[in-house]
Amino acid sequence: MLVSLHVKNFAIIDEVEIYFKDHLNILSGETGAGKSIIIGSINAALGARVSKDILRSGADYALIELVFNTKNEAIHRLMDELDLPWNEGNIIITRKIMAGRSTFKINCENVIISTISKIAGMLIDIHGQHEHQSLLHKAKHLEIVDRFAKDEIASLKEELEHNYREYIKAKKEYEQAGMDEEKRKREISFLEYEVNEINEAKLIIGEDDELETSFRKLANASTIAEGVQSVYRLTGYDSSSCGDTMGRAVRQLIKLSEYDEKIQIILKQANDIDDLLNDLNRDISEYISDIENPEEELRGVTDRLDMINRLKAKYGDSIDKIIKYGEECEEKLGRYQDYDGYVEGLRRTLSSIETKVKEQCEKLSLIRRNKAKLLTKEIKESLLSLNFLDVKFEMVFKQSTNYSANGYDDAEFIISTNPGENLRPLSSVASGGELSRIMLGIKSVLAQKDDIETMIFDEIDAGISGRTAQKVSEQLAHIAKEHQVICITHLAQIAAMADAHYRIEKETDGKTTQTTIKELSYDGSIEELSRILGGAEITDRVKESAKEMKELATASKK
Repeated sequence: MLVSLHVKNFAIIDEVEIYFKDHLNILSGETGAGKSIIIGSINAALGARVSKDILRSGADYALIELVFNTKNEAIHRLMDELDLPWNEGNIIITRKIMAGRSTFKINCENVIISTISKIAGMLIDIHGQHEHQSLLHKAKHLEIVDRFAKDEIASLKEELEHNYREYIKAKKEYEQAGMDEEKRKREISFLEYEVNEINEAKLIIGEDDELETSFRKLANASTIAEGVQSVYRLTGYDSSSCGDTMGRAVRQLIKLSEYDEKIQIILKQANDIDDLLNDLNRDISEYISDIENPEEELRGVTDRLDMINRLKAKYGDSIDKIIKYGEECEEKLGRYQDYDGYVEGLRRTLSSIETKVKEQCEKLSLIRRNKAKLLTKEIKESLLSLNFLDVKFEMVFKQSTNYSANGYDDAEFIISTNPGENLRPLSSVASGGELSRIMLGIKSVLAQKDDIETMIFDEIDAGISGRTAQKVSEQLAHIAKEHQVICITHLAQIAAMADAHYRIEKETDGKTTQTTIKELSYDGSIEELSRILGGAEITDRVKESAKEMKELATASKK
């Protein structure tokens, strides 16, 4: 459920905090007091677009915070998948709006709008002021059936979406495969040239790096040779060289060791150094022999590098990519050489996938048709309770000519609201007030199917009054037995059903205007009902009527 709403610097709201209750929460107030701004702030927190001037005048930012509490395990699993802290079912959604940008958080973790949408879609269902107008679009009707049948069709729709993508891909490949014989021969000739050029190169992954290293060495061979020769002379055994000097030192120590045994230790170290110098000198000599006359090897390395770089320029910027390109060319060449077999393979693949898509569309359509019968029956019962006295409500299905990722069904709700009238599309029968009640009837049925705990209705009472308004209030109270309902209303019949009643007011000091909200006591709720009933003048008789209305509403819920 939605535990609380905190709004700061949003439109004409300075700062308000609302703690909602279980069951039916009613928000009422004068026209223009800011009731819809409250719902607008909730929508904004859940990712809805906001206008540039939504910040309260003089404010640098707006802040909206929604606190939910839920025990829904599906939401728990989703939070785990999204790597968001669960906090024992407490979910805090925050949006901070600044000039030109917004930030979103869930339980203090920064998130993107799509993450907000995933979580919010399982927590709350908001019926906006004009949402009932969506019933005028047939596509919405199929969405409603699918929502009602989600347990039976969810996995099937996923499979169909996957196979439909494969079908479109296979169809495109098959359609693009067609070519005349001359073009096929040209393609074969071109591919043979590319495959031969790559295969003849006998490329080895990593050899270009090794060749670059060799090139650097061979291109600088004279500089290297000159330097190493100098080192050889310095460490060798020519007169005044390091080796000659060390040899004389060893011979001197041999003579001296006859007089003192400790000199034996020094002599051993000197011999070790002399041996190391000897080994070093021999290694340097071998290295000098290796780098003599490098011109022929340098030409070979240069030619190989040039060839590899030419292939890179044509087929890919690495040896790995060149080899993969060659493999792709060989595969394509094989297809063109056995072109009839290739096209036939594409045709069989397309036919196989199309058969799967067709079977899944048929299966999906059958489930939808069966579920639609049950759904329309339940919606009809709900509409009867909403003062549609003699209503018929059904769904008609047609098969579209093409497959889609959503099947091939073209479905539409049809209705008759008066005896003797034929069933007709909603767009040609229902008024705005009737559409609003039909949407409420649909929502009440879907509410039993969904695990969504919180439902918000923004002025569901538009275009209704009298007995119909009473029926709508009873339906809202019925939904609120199993769900938390938050409803904005102008009607006393609906407000009287409140389990928690809030009054929204607009206050001004002559310089600034702000919206405030106050939770009403039982007596305060009766006063608000009196205001709704009596308008400008609230008489004792109006107060008695309000009290009686509240008592009757309370009794009807027991």
